[in-house]
Parts: sequence; C-alpha cells; structure tokens
Amino acid sequence: MRPLRLTEYTTSYGVELSSEERDGLRSVVKSLTITPSAGDDGGFDLTPAATVGVVRIGDLQVEIAPRLPVERVLFLVSYALDPKKWMSDPTAVAPDAHLLEAVVPTFVHHVNGALRRGLLHGYRTLEETGTTVRGRIRLSDQLRARPGQHLPLELVHDDFTADIVENQLLLAATERLLRLRLRNAESRSSLLGVRAQLTTVSQVAFAPGRVPEPRWTRLNGRYRPAVTLARLILDGAALDISEGAVQATGVLFDMAAVFENFVVHALRESLGATARAFPQGGAGLKLRLDEEGNIPLKPDLSWWLDGECVFVGDCKYKRAVVEGVPNADLYQLLAYTTALDLEDGLLVYAAGEHPSGAHTVKHAGKRLQVATLDLAGDPGAVLAEIDALALQVRGLARARSGRAA
Repeated sequence: MRPLRLTEYTTSYGVELSSEERDGLRSVVKSLTITPSAGDDGGFDLTPAATVGVVRIGDLQVEIAPRLPVERVLFLVSYALDPKKWMSDPTAVAPDAHLLEAVVPTFVHHVNGALRRGLLHGYRTLEETGTTVRGRIRLSDQLRARPGQHLPLELVHDDFTADIVENQLLLAATERLLRLRLRNAESRSSLLGVRAQLTTVSQVAFAPGRVPEPRWTRLNGRYRPAVTLARLILDGAALDISEGAVQATGVLFDMAAVFENFVVHALRESLGATARAFPQGGAGLKLRLDEEGNIPLKPDLSWWLDGECVFVGDCKYKRAVVEGVPNADLYQLLAYTTALDLEDGLLVYAAGEHPSGAHTVKHAGKRLQVATLDLAGDPGAVLAEIDALALQVRGLARARSGRAA
C-alpha cells in the first residue's frame, strides 16, 4: 500500500500519479483540484478543498487531513451527535492518527451504547408468495398474476424484526469502514465486534446523498447518536468505482457540514432552544424569497418564537479573506433578512481573518453582521465562544421581538 498524505486547502506539488490514479481521484474526490506540475512530466499539484478523509485508489491510499487537529474535529462531530453526553466519549486520539482512525472508536462507542439493551426491533411490511394465508391477500396482484387460480397466494404482512432501517444503517457504516485498510488493529477488531452483533440484519447499499433518516420517537431514541454518525459516514462514502483496472473506494467528510452541524447544535444548547424553534436549514418551514413561491430559502440558522422569526444567520466554513467578506455570502444573508423582514442577520465564519463587524446596506438599512469562531482552542474555549455568540443572537432576537428572548 502506497500512502499519500494531503492537507485541506494546502497544495502538494509534484505528486506522481498514474493516469488511472489521477482519474480515480477526480471521480471520488470531486472537490480536489488536480493540475499538471510545471516542468514535471507525470507529476501533479493536488489541492484539497473542505473534503477530508481517506480514499483508496488501487494500491494508493490517500489521506486528506483537516487543517484542524484531528481531536478538535472529533470534538465537533461528537458534540453535534449528543451535546449532553459528548464528554463521556472515551476516545483518545494518537498524535499521528488520521481522521478515520479517530472516528472509528467514537462510532463503535455510540453503537455499543445503542445496542446495550439488544437490537431494536420494529414492524416491516413484507410481500411474499405462499400457500397458506399469512396477513392479507394482495387481491389485485393475485388477479393479475394468476387469474382464476387459488394457489399460490400473493400475500402482504407485517413482520416484527430487527431487520429495520436503523440497524441496516449501522451495518452499512460498519462495512464501509471495514472496506478501508485501517492501521489500528484494535479499530478493525472493534468493528468486527459490531458486525457480529448485526448478523440478523440485511446488508443494504445506501447511495451517498440519499441516505434515509429514521423517524425518531421515544422507542428508537437511544439509537440516534449512533445512526446520525452512521449517516454521516455513509453520506461521505465515496462511491466504489472502477477506472480501468483500478478500484476506488473511501470515506470522506465535508468539513463545511461538520462545522454547520456543530454551530447549530451548540447554539441550540446554549440558547436552550428546541430543534423546532431553532431549525437547521429551515427544516419544515418551506421558506421562499419571492411572492410567487418559486425561490426556496434554507438558512442554516433561524430562531422562531410564537411563529415569528426573530433571528436568521448562516454558517460559512471557508475563510473570510483579508480583503473582506465574499460578496456572495452577504448577498445570501441579505436575501434571508429581506424575505423574513428582519433588520439584522449574522454570518458565522470558522477561523476567518476578517474581523467581527457589520455592514449596513444602503437605502435598506439592514445590518449584516459578521462573527468568527476560532476552533483551534480546547473544547472549553470553543464552547465559551459559542456562549458569546449566543449572547449576540439573543440581542438580535430581543431587538426584533421587543421582549427578552
């Protein structure tokens, strides 16, 4: 196995790649910029964006490391999974561990917690053909398949089983991680232990970007942290592809999504707001910019009191450059404040060079505020910054509602 280590937003020069490896990387890591090296035949300059993780292309294993320390990324992920219990996560990260090696113990920890009381069971509707009635006869299918015949019967029934989507997601994420060559033998052994607990569950291939989310109730709530991390792993799973004779596979994480998830959950926790009052991406609100309802809006952050929006904001993982905030971000925030009839909006950047401040829009009077969140400190320092950010959000909400938020 030939290792190659890249770092988020950092160019590696003169990397030797075969044409199959180059094409495989382009197919799997679509945000990776690959350009021929000047004066170096066969060499390429590689610049990853905000996608980090591990990809295997034939015998080449590529690690894309985050700019942040791995333990800090793990904190962001763990906190978003469960703000109440993240400190109980026992994972200790070795200094040279890559992100995937750090994620595995966290995943196993949450899965074992979910399975401590045994596999969750639920009802699943099954259709089958049989000679004795079980459940109900599918009359339309029976008449279409066997007009005038009594047997066999087309049946449908509800089966109480462990082979439900929650367990299928856990197994699929486990298999995805096992497909990569983990350096840590203990990590692989712990994943095999998880697999052994899921032997009655079907293997289902979930396509990245179309991974289902269960409907959460008190019955399956104990599974939520484990399934949420499983969905993150599966959503970041690079498709298994073939470029000629070269196989490509991997697990990738979008740091922009990791940052957004953390900010949303941490602000909710600091504000004492529910997911319904402080939705992510405008979930369930069907917000529109225009009167005709043709242009959807999905702000990362919004706060609703008594059915009225009192705050709106957006999370931006990419750096705020020294010359000023990228105009597109401000235009987007202006659209949110206009559609929601708010005087102020907030952009939250990760570790940007742009100082906190505000831009007042000509003729409209709207104030587009900018805040940066330094993720380089220890968890206590990061959460202290979140609390300060929550105070700013409360101030904006109070100004809007005319009452204490």
